[in-house]
Amino acid sequence: MVEKNKTENQGNDLMEKIVSLCKRRGFVFADSEIYGGFSGFYDYGHFGLALQNNIKNVWWKKFVDSRRDMYGLNSSIIFNPKVWEASGHVAGFSDPTEDGKQFNVMFKTQVGAGEEATLSYLRPETAQGMFINFKNTVDAFHPKLPFGMAQIGKAFRNEIAPRDFIFRQREFEQMEIEYFIRPDDWEKYFEYWRSEMLEWMEEIGLDMNKVHELEVPEADRAHYSKRTIDFEFDFPFGRKELFGLAYRTDFDLKNHKLEYIDEENTEKMIPHVIEPSMGVDRAFLALLVSVYAEDEKDGEVRSYLKFKPSMAPVICAVSPLLKNKAELVEYANTKVYAPLKAEFGRVAWDDNGNIGKRYRRQDEIGTPFCIVVDFDTLTDNTVTIRDRDTGDQERVKVSDLQKYIKEKIN
Repeated sequence: MVEKNKTENQGNDLMEKIVSLCKRRGFVFADSEIYGGFSGFYDYGHFGLALQNNIKNVWWKKFVDSRRDMYGLNSSIIFNPKVWEASGHVAGFSDPTEDGKQFNVMFKTQVGAGEEATLSYLRPETAQGMFINFKNTVDAFHPKLPFGMAQIGKAFRNEIAPRDFIFRQREFEQMEIEYFIRPDDWEKYFEYWRSEMLEWMEEIGLDMNKVHELEVPEADRAHYSKRTIDFEFDFPFGRKELFGLAYRTDFDLKNHKLEYIDEENTEKMIPHVIEPSMGVDRAFLALLVSVYAEDEKDGEVRSYLKFKPSMAPVICAVSPLLKNKAELVEYANTKVYAPLKAEFGRVAWDDNGNIGKRYRRQDEIGTPFCIVVDFDTLTDNTVTIRDRDTGDQERVKVSDLQKYIKEKIN
């Protein structure tokens, strides 16, 4: 019991540090905070948005742009309500309340005005947008099985008890694939997508020692699933679901009365579906937990985020040694910052406080490299580059900066 309490206290302490850092450094803010907040909703600040975009861009590049069998989609958030009747969400997308009653967690809305208004819902998942566009995609692109559809987008669930920061929200973002296959091939492609998901987790920098696979028993699986694996993660508040991989059989296409015609042999069939599902927000939080670190620098505790350079919200920060020296500011701005900003985009200008404070600030943002323009720069055209993780510094020619950073990113 003592050991359990100690572990829980350590987890609570880590979570508090991460939440505090997220607000302090502009990653995540409580929604409507000036009015007391709104439970289950969060806003992503400048650096949080950059990290979100990095996560989504790496996902899209791996699972869409680099493949020949994947088709992207950006479906509407509000559908004809018949979609949710056919999918089973109206009848069964519910959670129990404290008094044992079932509560449908879909957000209701009205489309139209007055007596002509139609009851509809904000989508609780992105998957159905892909299923109802299955025929459109087949007619437009004539893909051969197997092929997939991919979508990144917002989903909404009226959670009874949102909790644990951005882990369980009422508005969240999903990265999902519906991969259409022949029924006999489902086991092969289930294992294939399992491997692909693990590879992507490692690519973005998750601590794979904290990732675990749970074979979901039949009683706990969704009604459409014949097999599901939950990828769980050791968050500070416990081991919880991170991503999911489901074999949805032909449940959705059959309910929407959709079929596939093989143009080579005119065979009619209903494909089965493998669904790799990943949440942007949970990936974001798991990545923060994976990269948060503390050490001692100059006699005090330093907290920093050890992102891979390719994932960091800011790749490098440029500083003039002294902000009141016009010649240093001019050189840093025009010959260092501007070219790097144009090339990499994710480059910060930082001249607030002394160099030590700038380093600490950039460490907490997770910036891999701090570039300082000093008086030597004016004579030899070299700058100091300081490494986030080690604190080591080296002199690099201004003309070699872009090459240096590209090599580090790759």
